[in-house]
Amino acid sequence: MNKPLQTDRKGPIQPPWLNRSVLGMGATSLLADASHEMATAVLPGFFAVLGISPAALGAVEGIADSVSSFTKLFSGWLSDRLGRRKALAAGGYFLTGTSKALFAVAHGWPLVLVGRTLAWFGRGVRGPLRDALLAGAVPAEARGRAFGFHRAGDTVGAIIGPLLGVWLLAYLRPRMADPSGPFRVVFLLTLIPGLGAGISFLALVRETRRAPVRSRLRIAMARLPRAFRRLLLGVGIFGMGDFARTLMILAATQLLAPGYGLQHAAQIAGLLYVGNNVVYAAYSYPVGALSDQLGRRGLLSIGYFAGALAAMGFAAAFLWNLNVIVYLLSLFGVSGFSTAAVDALEGVLTADLVTEDNARGTAYGVLGAVNGLGDLIASVLVGALWTAVSPVLAFACAALVMGLGGIVIFRVR
Repeated sequence: MNKPLQTDRKGPIQPPWLNRSVLGMGATSLLADASHEMATAVLPGFFAVLGISPAALGAVEGIADSVSSFTKLFSGWLSDRLGRRKALAAGGYFLTGTSKALFAVAHGWPLVLVGRTLAWFGRGVRGPLRDALLAGAVPAEARGRAFGFHRAGDTVGAIIGPLLGVWLLAYLRPRMADPSGPFRVVFLLTLIPGLGAGISFLALVRETRRAPVRSRLRIAMARLPRAFRRLLLGVGIFGMGDFARTLMILAATQLLAPGYGLQHAAQIAGLLYVGNNVVYAAYSYPVGALSDQLGRRGLLSIGYFAGALAAMGFAAAFLWNLNVIVYLLSLFGVSGFSTAAVDALEGVLTADLVTEDNARGTAYGVLGAVNGLGDLIASVLVGALWTAVSPVLAFACAALVMGLGGIVIFRVR
């Protein structure tokens, strides 16, 4: 439990923003994302080896995201009702860290769906609780820096994870006769950082007990500020075009496969995804810190437009067969900047607009539910259009919707 703030004659002395809880959540997210991204970077190649279609991958990601979204809504409200967040969040980290090992015994998409859904259920439990704990651990004027620091630590893990996954594929491929074997080993090894994330969270993060809020979910949602509900409009529109990054990896794999072969193309696509995460890590803290000085809404709209630009770039790549590695790397980089701005600033804006700490769990749950519902629509739509019509139409539609979200968030006050 955090100690109460010390006071002097001038009032309370604020704690430094880079405190034990912020550092602990950064370390936890580093390990959690190393585990998650090891699996994410190689999963599209695993689907390609098994001969599973883009529509199936989009459905798996979309269904898992929808489960996560509704879990976020319930878990955020429940934490406000109980007055505690840490134990539930730690349980979510442990579930997410272990469930991806199920991929190792999968021979088709159904078991991958089960593992992904369990992982995203755990992610749904932990996400709003972690963000609420983070918002309450720092002074209001330093939230942009704290969220940016957390997202940067999160993405360092997202760099380490894909690099490990791709290296393991390259090392194991000539040593295993079964082409799916190297992928299965990677999925099993995600257990190591996954379990470490839950242990780190329990050991390092502190929580101040709050008074429980004895209100029903519907009433708690109705009490959220009107300004926050206006924010959700733009978030929801953008989310309906913000497809899963595994579809980007699959797109790069398909574009590069004619020139490099399927397995080698899968490794290159995984490395391109590392480029996405490097940019994400590089911009997470600067974007958050800059928002403390310049405001958040304009920077968030720029992040939305960057996501639309990346999606349009993939549509152009399929239309004109732009299978040049440097070009694809630039698209992953633009997408990384978009994700950095979106992940950091949506969370900070929520804390700014919902000023009551005992309502923030519900607010972050609602934000997560809106994002998750949008991800479900986006991933299923892009995967279905890709399979039924063409990848050009799929990515162009996603770009149009994300651009509309950028316009809305810029204009809404």
